[in-house]
Amino acid sequence: MASNNLSVLEALDTARTQWYHAKAIIIAGMGFFTDAYDLFCISTVSKLLGRLYFSKHGSLDPGKLPDHINNIVTGVALIGTVAGQLIFGWLGDKLGRKKVYGITLILMVICAICSGLSFGYSPKAVIGTLCFFRFWLGFGIGGDYPLSATIMSEYANKRTRGAFIAAVFAMQGVGIIFAGLVSMIVSHLFLKANPAPPFSMDHVLSTQRNADYAWRIVLMLGALPALLTYYWRMKMPETGRYTAIIQGNAKQAASDMGRVLDIEIQEEQEKLAMFKSSNDYPLLSWKFFDRHGRHLIGTMSTWFLLDIAFYSQNLTQKDIFPAMGLTRKARDVNALEEMFLTSRAMFIVAMFGTFPGYWFTVAFIEKIGRFYIQLMGFFFMSVFMFIIGMKYDYLTKRENRWLFAGLYGLTFFFANFGPNSTTFVLPAELFPTRVRSTCHAMSAAAGKAGAMVSAFGIQSYTLKGDRTKIKKAMIIMAVTNMFGFFCTFLVTETKGRSLEEISGEDGSKDKAEAEMSNRGRRQVQDS
Repeated sequence: MASNNLSVLEALDTARTQWYHAKAIIIAGMGFFTDAYDLFCISTVSKLLGRLYFSKHGSLDPGKLPDHINNIVTGVALIGTVAGQLIFGWLGDKLGRKKVYGITLILMVICAICSGLSFGYSPKAVIGTLCFFRFWLGFGIGGDYPLSATIMSEYANKRTRGAFIAAVFAMQGVGIIFAGLVSMIVSHLFLKANPAPPFSMDHVLSTQRNADYAWRIVLMLGALPALLTYYWRMKMPETGRYTAIIQGNAKQAASDMGRVLDIEIQEEQEKLAMFKSSNDYPLLSWKFFDRHGRHLIGTMSTWFLLDIAFYSQNLTQKDIFPAMGLTRKARDVNALEEMFLTSRAMFIVAMFGTFPGYWFTVAFIEKIGRFYIQLMGFFFMSVFMFIIGMKYDYLTKRENRWLFAGLYGLTFFFANFGPNSTTFVLPAELFPTRVRSTCHAMSAAAGKAGAMVSAFGIQSYTLKGDRTKIKKAMIIMAVTNMFGFFCTFLVTETKGRSLEEISGEDGSKDKAEAEMSNRGRRQVQDS
């Protein structure tokens, strides 16, 4: 450790793994569980909305959301997420991680409930109200990204920090699974409760009425996990790094972290003053750009490129799900049956493709390292998407369905055992404490900008299901992933080092710069 590092920081870095680490993972992770549930359940809900509000009376067409409305319903939360990330990320550095953390959770609870209570006398009014609350739901979700990552990184010890941050993010996989599971259960229960004979008018009316209840219940249940963790989130003390380095209160930091770690920590107020004075440069400064600019460009560009591909991975669902017997044509099923089949398909893909990848990252991130996991993930995503794009017609033949399913699942696996996890971890480790939340927010917002390119660009381009366009889109995503592979070289490995050593707050970068300056002067004098 450098000599000017504070005792409270050394205590956090060298602490043994104990119950408070697990509690922090659960509390922060439940926010990501909620985030994923709320963002992914809309794919099952949107089909019901089309059936309920946009079917033509007397037509054989079961009805679906018009393309532009579907884009808005699924994309409006992403717009809110970008805004929430930037605003709450900045506030996390200005007002404190804990204080802002509670606000984001309350916002998610209220807007999840209100989304299910969307009202109106016409389809447009219902959809408009839903979009309004989905925007603010996304706003709260956005704030959870930088705050959860920052809080976990500042609580963790340096030996297991990457695994702990990745475990928080891995709760996203659990949330996706539950989004499919809850939608399956709700639709199944309503199907069982419909006593009218199939194809009768009573059956149709009952199905429509139950379907209107179903999508509202699914959306409102998203408030439950966030609500259950609010008390514990408010009981967590402010992180010692924020209290000491940003607020300048060594006594409070030592008291809070001493109570958490069950040890006695020295206050070191004078040493803290020296620590702060040596790291007093703003985000918008040449010194920040010189020290951290390359890393910020790296975290923003890799997250942006990843999310273009990650949020476009459902392009082939219309072919893969029927080939695997997971879904049937919309005309052959009623609204609730379609919801059940879509939810089941989402659950199976998440359980066997998405979910394992997250936890492989948790298991291996401290052994392999963030840098190599990210390179590996981008590389294999690119390879498998390129194969799917080039051989799409061959793979969609029924006899090749298992090969298609395997390649499809591997793209999800290596997204999560790869850049989808590491792009969340790295920005929480690379930057100084006083701008850590802001820099993570900027990186995450770049990612959601990539998601919007996917939602409003690539997916809109392929909405009609034209196979030629889908093949081109898959090849474009393969190229995008290769760009992400090369942009990864802008970041550095962080495993096994303290946050202050990584960012240079411990004085190591100043010392290195001074040594280089002295060496340069000696060379001039010698010449």
